[in-house]
Amino acid sequence: MNTSIFLTASPSVAQPKVLFSPFLPPNPLRLSTTLAYHQSHRRRRYRISTIRSASIPTSLSASSSSDQPIKAIKPDVFGGKKELTGFQALVDAMSPTVRIASSALIFAGAIAAGYGLGSKFGGSRNVAMGGAVALGTAGAGVAYALNSCVPEVAAVNLHNYVADFDDPAALNKEDIEVIANRYGISKQNEAFNAELCDIYCRYVSSILPPGNEDLKGDEVETIIKFKNALGIDDPDAAAMHMEIGRRIFRQRLETGDRDADLEQRRAFQKLIYVSTLVFGEASSFLLPWKRVFKVTDAQVELAVRDNAQRLYGFKVKSIGQDVNVDQLVGLREAQLAYRLSDELAEDMFKELTRKLVEENISTALNILKSRTRASEATRIVEELNKVLKFNNLLISLKNHPEANRFARGVGPVSLLGGEYDSDRKIDDLKLLYRAYVWDSLSSGRMEEDKLTALNQLRNIFGLGMREAESIKLEVTSKVYRRQLAQAVSSGDLAAADSKAAYLQNLCEELQFDAEKAVEIHEEIYRQKLQQAVADGALSDEVVKVLEKLQIMFCIPRETVEAAHADICGSLFEKVVKEAIAAGVDGYDAEIKKSVRKAAFGLRLTREVAMNIASKAVRKIFISYIQRARAAGSRTESAKELKKMIAFNSLVVTELVADIKGESSDTPPAEPPVEKEEKVVDEGEDEEWELLQSLRKVRPGKESLAKKGQTEINLKDDLPERDRTDLYKTYLLYCITGEVTNIPLGTQFTTKKDDSEYVLLNQLGGILGLTSKEIVEVHRSLAEQAFRQKAEVILADGQLTKARIEQLNELQKDVGLPPQYAQKIIKGITTTKMAAALETAVAQGRLSIKEIRELREAGVELDTMISESLRENLFKKTVDSIFSSGTGEFDVEEVYEKIPKDLNINVEKAKRVVHDLARSRLSNSLIQAVALLRQRNHTGVASSLNDLLACDKAVPSTSLTWEVPEELADLYVIYLKNDPAPEKLSRLQYLLNISDSTAEALQAMKDRALPNGNAAAGEEEFVF
Repeated sequence: MNTSIFLTASPSVAQPKVLFSPFLPPNPLRLSTTLAYHQSHRRRRYRISTIRSASIPTSLSASSSSDQPIKAIKPDVFGGKKELTGFQALVDAMSPTVRIASSALIFAGAIAAGYGLGSKFGGSRNVAMGGAVALGTAGAGVAYALNSCVPEVAAVNLHNYVADFDDPAALNKEDIEVIANRYGISKQNEAFNAELCDIYCRYVSSILPPGNEDLKGDEVETIIKFKNALGIDDPDAAAMHMEIGRRIFRQRLETGDRDADLEQRRAFQKLIYVSTLVFGEASSFLLPWKRVFKVTDAQVELAVRDNAQRLYGFKVKSIGQDVNVDQLVGLREAQLAYRLSDELAEDMFKELTRKLVEENISTALNILKSRTRASEATRIVEELNKVLKFNNLLISLKNHPEANRFARGVGPVSLLGGEYDSDRKIDDLKLLYRAYVWDSLSSGRMEEDKLTALNQLRNIFGLGMREAESIKLEVTSKVYRRQLAQAVSSGDLAAADSKAAYLQNLCEELQFDAEKAVEIHEEIYRQKLQQAVADGALSDEVVKVLEKLQIMFCIPRETVEAAHADICGSLFEKVVKEAIAAGVDGYDAEIKKSVRKAAFGLRLTREVAMNIASKAVRKIFISYIQRARAAGSRTESAKELKKMIAFNSLVVTELVADIKGESSDTPPAEPPVEKEEKVVDEGEDEEWELLQSLRKVRPGKESLAKKGQTEINLKDDLPERDRTDLYKTYLLYCITGEVTNIPLGTQFTTKKDDSEYVLLNQLGGILGLTSKEIVEVHRSLAEQAFRQKAEVILADGQLTKARIEQLNELQKDVGLPPQYAQKIIKGITTTKMAAALETAVAQGRLSIKEIRELREAGVELDTMISESLRENLFKKTVDSIFSSGTGEFDVEEVYEKIPKDLNINVEKAKRVVHDLARSRLSNSLIQAVALLRQRNHTGVASSLNDLLACDKAVPSTSLTWEVPEELADLYVIYLKNDPAPEKLSRLQYLLNISDSTAEALQAMKDRALPNGNAAAGEEEFVF
C-alpha cells in the first residue's frame, strides 16, 4: 500500500496537515500534542550529528534472535530521522539528575544575579529584592522550558530509534521503557504516547497490502506482536485503526475512478477484517464502524467472511492428493484463526478435492479422446486409480479417531457443483466408467476389489444406479459373448458334463446376471434361426444344428417354440396374407401350394400355424363387420355380412384345409370344442323344433358338406352383445326380406327363400355363437314380437276368455313356446295391476283389509307396491286407529299382524307407532277441550277415546292443563257415556283428577249438562 496516502508529512518539512474524518470531531488530545510538538519544532531547527547519546543501551539496537520475524516492511515506513533543535539537543545531552540540578542552579543563579544587580544599581534592599524576583522569574521560565521539552525530546529519540531498525521484530517492550526511563517520563505522557500511536499507525498502514492484493495471512499476528512491543493500549491502537479507515474512506470519496473506488473498498474491507482479528471480542465496542462510517453489521460480516475465505483459500491450495493428518490439523487451526465458519470451510475443502479429482478426470478424458494406441488405455485406468486412491484416503481420514481436529469437509469426493456436473459432461464420465469396467473384466473375471472400486467410482461420478448398471451390463454382456464364443469354438462347452454348471460358473466369474445370460442365449439362437430360414424352409441338417445349440445353451423348449413361432411365423404370416389378398377369385393351385409348403417346410406346429392364420383372417372379418355397422340400412348391412360369409366359404375354408393338409372336397371334421357346443339338452332341442326360424336355421345332414369352417371365429374379438346384434340383424333380414326404396317415397319388400337361413347358420359359426346363444337370439326376437302385440291386446290389464284365445293364436303365429308366452302375459298383467295398486295406495283407496284379500288371492304385493308406499300405508292405518274414537288399540294387530301383511320391518313399525302416539296424545287432549267449549259432547267422548288409545300404545304420565275445571268437565262428559271401568280409571289418571273429586263427579252423574241456549246453565257445571 502507498503509505503516503495515509501518513502525514515528515516533521522536518513545512507545517504538517492534521487529517480528520468528516464524520467525527478530531481527537483533542492527539491534536494538542501534535501541534505543540510541531510548534516547538518550527522554532529552531538544526542538525545534531549524534541523535542517540551514549547513555542509550546498546542492547536496544540489536535484534532479538529469539523473536519470530515480523513481516518485512519498507525502510521509509516510519519516515526519516527527526532533528533536534539546539535547545532540545542540550536537553537530550542531560541526564534527569543533571537536568534537575541545572534547573535549580539556573533558578538560584537568576535570583542571586537579580538581587546583586538590584543592590548594585538600585542601592536599596527593595530594589534588590525586585531584581531578584524579576531575574528569578526568568530563571524559573528557563528551567520550565528546559523540563517541558523533555517529552518532545523523548518522542524524537523514540521515532529515530524505531526508524533506525531494519526489522521491527528487534523492537520489544523493554526498549521502549528504557527510552522513557532515560528521560524520566511515563509512557502515558501525551507527546510520548502520541509518537507511539503515530509509529503504530504507520506500521499498520505498511502491513496492510494494497487494495488489489490479498492478505498473506500473517498480518494479524505481526500487528499484534508489534502492538505488544510498543506497549500501546487497545483503545489507542483501535483509534489508529479507525484513523486509517478515515483516510481510506476520504480517499474513496475523493477518487472518481471506478477501479480505484473498488480498490479502496477492498482495502477498507481488509482493514475491517484485520482489525476485527487483532482486537478479538473487544472489536465490537473498540471499533465503531457502523457509527463512524455508516456501514451495517452485514457489511462487516461480509468483509470478515470474504477475507477469511481468501486466506483459507491460500492455505487450502497447499493441499494435494497426499494430504496427511498434520496438514488437516493445520488447516483446522488456520480456519479458527481466520474466523471462518465451518460451512464455508467445508465447501472450500470439498471444492479443492473436487478440483484435484477433476484434473485426473480431464487427463483421462484427453487420453481417451486422443484416439491413441490401445496401450494408452492403461494410463486412463491409472488416472482413475489415482482418483480412487485419493477417495479412499479421504474416507479413512474421515473415520480417523481424531477427525474432530481435522479440517471440515474431509470425506468422499463428489463432482457435484463442479465442471462435470452437467448433462453435457455426464456422457464423458460414462465413457470413463465404461473404460474402467472393460479394464476390470480384462482378465476374464470380475474381482471383488474391482467391484468395490466401480461402486466408489459411480458415487464419485454421480451416476445413477440404473445408468451404472446399464453400462456394466453392456460391457459384461460383450465379454460374456466373447467368453461364450471361445467356449463353443474350443469345444469346452460341448465337452462339459453339465452345460448348465459350466454356464453358471462363467456367469459367477463375470458377476453376470444369469437371467441376462439366458436372454443372450435366446438371442444367439434366434440369430441362427433367422439365418437358417432365409430360403423359406428348414432342412434336416439345420434342425440338428439348432437342436445342438439348444442343448449347449440349455434353452427351454418353450423358448425355442416361441422363437420358431416368431421368426418362422412371420414368414408364414406373409404367405397367409398373400393368399388372403388373392381374394375369392385368386385362390388358385399355386397359392394352395405355397401355403402347404410354408405350413410344413417351416416346421410349424398345426396350432401355431392356425393361430397365425386366425389372426390374419380375423382382421378381414373385422373389416367386413365395420362396413356392415357403417351401412345406412339393414339391407346394406346384411349384404356386407353375406360377403363375409362367402369369403369364409371360398377362401378361409380352403386355407384351413391347406394348413391341415386335408382335401377341400371332404367335409372338415368338427373340432372337439365345437362338438361339445353342439350337444344340447332336450329342452333346447325342443325349442329348435318349436321356433319356426330355428327350424330353418338348423342344417340337415345333406348340407354338412357345404358348411364353411368355424375354427377361426370372432368369439374372442367381439363382446357377446355385439355378436348377437349382428346375428339378429341378418335374422331380421331373413324374416322381412330385402326392402327396396322406389321414387315417391314408397318401398316394396322382396321375400327370400329359406336358403338365407343356411347362410345365417354359417354366420353364427363365424361369430362364434353357441347353440344356446343362437336359441336365445331367436327366442328374444319372438318374445319381442309377441310382447308388442300382447301389450296392445292387454291395454287395460284385464284378461278375458276372448283375449286368451286371441293371445294363443298370436303365440302360434309367432312360433313362441307356450311357457314363454305365458310369462310375458303374466308380466304385462302384473305391471298393469302394480300401477293400479300404487295409485290406490297413494290416493288412500286401499285398506289393510283389501291388502289381506289380495294376499290370499296370491298377488305378490311386495313386487307391485314399493316399500315406501307400504310404510306409508301402515302409517295411515295406525293413524286411523288413533282417530277412530273407539279407544281400542290391539297390540298384536298393530305390532305383528299388520307389519307382517305389509312385509315391513317390525322395529321400524313400532317406532312409527310410538311417534304417532306421542303426537296424537297431546293433540287429542287439545281437541277434546276445544269440542268441550263448542258444547260437542259426542266429539269430546271420541277425542278422549283417542287419547286412551294413544296411551295404550305409549303409556303417558298425568297431563296438565291451564284450566283444571275443564279437565273435570271432560271427565264428567266421558262418565255420562258409561265407559268401561278400566278406561274411566285410566282417564282419571291422565286428567290428574283425585279420587275425592272423582267420587263427587260420580255422584253428579245423573245431572244434565247445560245446553248452549241458556246462559244460566253454565252454573250447573261442577266448577
